[in-house]
Amino acid sequence: MSSTGQGSVGAFLAAGALAGAALLAGPPPVLANDQPARPDIRTNRWQEDWSALADPSIRTDPFDPIKYIPIMPGDPKSYVSFGMTLRERFESVNAVAFGTGGNKPDNYLIQRLQFHADVHFDEHWQLFLQVEDDRAFGKNVITPVDQDPLDMRLAFLAYVNATEAGIFKARAGRQDFDFDLQRFVSSRDGPNVRQSFDAVWGDWESGPWRFIGFLSQPVEYDLISPFDDTSNSHFRFHTLRVERQVLGTNELSAYYSFYQKDNVRYLDATGDEKRNVFDVRFAGKLNQVDWDLEAMGQTGVIGGKDIRAWAAGARAGYTFAGVPWQPRIGLQVDGASGDHHPGDNVLGTFNPLFPNGYYFTLAGFTGYVNLFHVKPSLTVKPITNLSITSALGFQWRETTADAIYVQPNIPVAGTAGRGNAWSGAYAQLRMDYRFDTHLTGALEAVHYKIGETIRQAGGHDSDYLGLELKYSL
Repeated sequence: MSSTGQGSVGAFLAAGALAGAALLAGPPPVLANDQPARPDIRTNRWQEDWSALADPSIRTDPFDPIKYIPIMPGDPKSYVSFGMTLRERFESVNAVAFGTGGNKPDNYLIQRLQFHADVHFDEHWQLFLQVEDDRAFGKNVITPVDQDPLDMRLAFLAYVNATEAGIFKARAGRQDFDFDLQRFVSSRDGPNVRQSFDAVWGDWESGPWRFIGFLSQPVEYDLISPFDDTSNSHFRFHTLRVERQVLGTNELSAYYSFYQKDNVRYLDATGDEKRNVFDVRFAGKLNQVDWDLEAMGQTGVIGGKDIRAWAAGARAGYTFAGVPWQPRIGLQVDGASGDHHPGDNVLGTFNPLFPNGYYFTLAGFTGYVNLFHVKPSLTVKPITNLSITSALGFQWRETTADAIYVQPNIPVAGTAGRGNAWSGAYAQLRMDYRFDTHLTGALEAVHYKIGETIRQAGGHDSDYLGLELKYSL
C-alpha cells in the first residue's frame, strides 16, 4: 500500500487524491457576535484554515505567530502556516497472529513526527508540504507500516474556485485520502506510517451533488534511508465517485474504482491483480439514531482466475442525549467473502484495499476478509473531553475453505480448509481524552479468546494494550 525512479520531490508532480474529504477547509465558523472562531487542529492538517487569525483579537495561543504569517497585505486569505504533530504510542501484543508461525509476545514504542508548511497564496491556491519521520523502538519485526526514516509524505498543489454554478477543486502531487468510515479506503492513521498516494484529483460540487475523480499510484516506502520513498509504478488505484445529500444532510454515495497491482500472492492465486470495485453507501442521522451502511462488490482477474468477491458493513447507534454521560448503544455487523473452492478458476477472497486499523481494533486481530462479525458496544462521556467505549466482538469465517485473516489481509497459518467456522470473540475497552487544544491521549485494551481452529493451528488467546499521547501545534 516498483519504483519508477521518481523520488519524493519528483512525486510532487506525479499523478493522488482525497475523495470523501474537502480539498480545502471551508470558511472558519462564525460566533454569535460575528467574530470568526479559532480553527480546530485536524487529523489531516492540510484541511485547516487559519485565516481567522488575521484578526489580532483571536490570537490567544502562544503558537499563533507561526500559525498565521501574512503574505499579501490586505488579503487575509494570503498567509503561511507552520505546524507539527508528535505521536508516541506504547504497544504490548501477545502475540501477532495469535502466536502462530512462531510469533512471540512483543512490547515496543512507535513514534511519528510530522512537520508541515501550509502556503495559501490567495483564496484559490494552496501549496502543502509535510515531512514525516516514523520510528519503531524495540519491535521484534519491523515492517513498512512501522518505520520510515525522514521523508516527504505530502507535497501537493491545490486549487479551488467557487462560482454561482458550484465549487471546483483540484489537487496534484503527493497526498492521502480516505472514504467515509475508512472501511476499505483510508489514510492508515492506525499504524505508524500513514499511506500516501501520488495523484491528480478533481472535484465538482453543486447543490446537493458532488462528483469526484482521481488517478493515483500508492507510495512505496523504503526503510533504509531518508527521502527514498518512491511512486509505485506497479500499483494503481483510480476512482470515480458521486455523492448526494438526501433527506436533509444524510448522504448517499457510490463509486467505481480500478485496482491494479503486479505480482500479488493469495492462498489460491498468484499473478497480476486487476480488480473492478463497485461500492454504495448510505449514512446519516435522524434525531438520536445514527447509521452507516456500505456494500462493495469486486470483479476482475488474477493469474488466469476470475475474481468474484463481496463485502458489506453496517454501523448503527442510539444516543440518549438527555441522560447523564450521553450513553450511545451501538451495533456493528460486517461480512466479507472468502474463497469457497480452492483450485477452481474463481478467486472469492475479498481484497480490503486500504483499510483502517481503527475500524475493528488497533490490536490487528481482525482482517476484513472471509468473515462474519457482530459487535455490540456502549459509549459514554462521563466528563468533558473524555469518551469511553466498551465492546464485545464475535467472529466467524464466511467459508471454512479459506483461512482466518488478521489485519489487513494476512492469513493465519494452518487455518485454511481446516476446522469450523467459529474464529473467536474479543472484548475491547477504549478511552480517549483531550487534555487541551494541543494534547490528546488514548488507551485501548483488547482480549481475544480464540476458537478451536486457531488453537489447533498452534495459536493461543491474545491480548493487546496501547497507550498513546499526541501533541499537535
